Amino acid sequence: MHNAAFRELGLEGWRYEAIDVPPERFEETVRELAGGGYAGANVTIPHKLRALEVADSASEVARVVGAANTLVFDQGSIHAENTDVEGFLTALRERAPDAPGGMRALVLGAGGAARAVVYALLEAGAAAVEVWNRHPERAAELVAGLAGTASGAEIVATADPGLERADLLVNATSVGMVSPGSQPPDRGVPDPIKELPLSADELSDRLIVVDLVYRQDRTPLVRAARARGLRCADGIDVLVHQGAVSFRLWTGMHAPLGAMRSGATNGED
Repeated sequence: MHNAAFRELGLEGWRYEAIDVPPERFEETVRELAGGGYAGANVTIPHKLRALEVADSASEVARVVGAANTLVFDQGSIHAENTDVEGFLTALRERAPDAPGGMRALVLGAGGAARAVVYALLEAGAAAVEVWNRHPERAAELVAGLAGTASGAEIVATADPGLERADLLVNATSVGMVSPGSQPPDRGVPDPIKELPLSADELSDRLIVVDLVYRQDRTPLVRAARARGLRCADGIDVLVHQGAVSFRLWTGMHAPLGAMRSGATNGED
């Protein structure tokens, strides 16, 4: 995705590469990158919290969310950002321009991605946010941590994620992700949607759906939503928009979204 953007803008000498880093070497590696000519880095599980701790400075969003997915290096200093918030909201508003203002949202999951989504929804004017997790204590912990940012909105942990109350559904769990070497899923619309606390029949015509999981053949939730004609943003949409924010932070240039989307969907380096 990023290499496609570099080529599109003629940024010769720029390259995006994957580096596997064990937790015990994370800080050492980040500081080596910061002093070794790198412009920045994206950070994925399990390093998002540690990235925030290692950074010399951090944006307000990264501090409130409690996780950083993007690092920006400047003459050896390390700045932490969280682009998940802006990426999610931009992808959502491509499908539903007025969202999430005044809406009731149901968020599935309680990890770092869910925390970014809940913060984004509260900041953007959602009327209420319900958080569900298969471990109820994790949902309660997320709600307690972000309750101070609610600004009058209702935010609760729920053990009963009824879609009849929701205008917006966000899957921030890993359900639907395909592991390397696994077989392609059945192309039928699943009901119930495996492993999630809902079924396809519960997807009402007014519901807006966002699934943060990204894969080329779309997740069961996205396929079910699209089969019903719902407004739906998938993980590729969110990935491209959060990546565009990272690209802007590193290069100071607006990202070429078309090239990035093509790179993300075609998988070409």
